[in-house]
Amino acid sequence: MALPRKLKNLNLFNDGNSYTGVAKSCTLPPIARKMEPYRGGGMNGPVKSDLGLSDDGIQFVWKTGGLDLISLRQFGAVNASAVLLRFSGPFQQDDTGDISVVEIVVRGRHENIEMGEATPGEDTEHSITTTCSYYKLTVDNEVIIEIDLLNFIENVNGVDMLERQRTAMGL
Repeated sequence: MALPRKLKNLNLFNDGNSYTGVAKSCTLPPIARKMEPYRGGGMNGPVKSDLGLSDDGIQFVWKTGGLDLISLRQFGAVNASAVLLRFSGPFQQDDTGDISVVEIVVRGRHENIEMGEATPGEDTEHSITTTCSYYKLTVDNEVIIEIDLLNFIENVNGVDMLERQRTAMGL
């Protein structure tokens, strides 16, 4: 029986700035599809049609300790891919000791910055929600998923999911 890979540590980079000792946690972006049920004559139940990515978009939520001037200065960025964030974390399997390096790169802009509660002598944190136009998940140097919303790119496990649609549209 094998043990699962568990996150042992993490680092976050914001436009190349290391958040070692500053990043407290990251909620890795959920990726979801928009599905619509269809049931026609002769079908005993619905089959969901895949209509692309979810309308909820791709969001990366992360927390920092203390005052984070870098993200505050980025707030209100006009470009939909203005901010580059990179999560890096070792996931270790305790029965073998093997480590998988997981990296998530996103580009987007901050939708929400919660400054948190300010109490003298207590810890403070910022909670930042970054809405993303680009997402790439890499495990052990292998790109698993890459989504570039602005350039109509969606690659999953090496398969270009939108190639035929781009061709049909003359792109």
